[in-house]
Amino acid sequence: MTAIVLAKPEDAEAIAMFANGSFTDTFGHIYDPADLSAFLANWNPPERVRAQIGDAGHDIALVRDDAGAILGYIKMGPVEFDLPPEQPTDDAVELHQLYVAEAAKGTGVAAALMEWGIAWARERASILYLSVFTENHRAQAFYRRYGFYDVGRNEFRVGNHIDEDRFFRLDL
Repeated sequence: MTAIVLAKPEDAEAIAMFANGSFTDTFGHIYDPADLSAFLANWNPPERVRAQIGDAGHDIALVRDDAGAILGYIKMGPVEFDLPPEQPTDDAVELHQLYVAEAAKGTGVAAALMEWGIAWARERASILYLSVFTENHRAQAFYRRYGFYDVGRNEFRVGNHIDEDRFFRLDL
């Protein structure tokens, strides 16, 4: 069984480093280094992560290895997207981030975090949204296995580069 724990304020630095490393490992090859650097500087700085940990509307759950290193995390909170107009935001929450270390992929860490996140969402809302890169087919397939479906286009800016993401929705 995968042990999941809620993040504490003292975890903010490690989460920020893990997030930046995961994003860079997965997507860094797409972007001009200046665009990537500008994005990462403002995306998940430790002070923002710390504030989210302390915010009653957010939760960040972690899975660690035996040595205490982060194997993965999920960040849940209020909807911050500008969703398509026909998508309701009342009684909805957002899965902001789900990242798993390369070495932990295929081990059940992502599934455990997703199940935790869906349970978290069910306690608070009837709709769960997330955004996923159009070229991240592995992630899209993973989310579809849980019943998420595509509800529209999302522009995701990394520096001066704009990617097309897709909004996915799960009715809880």
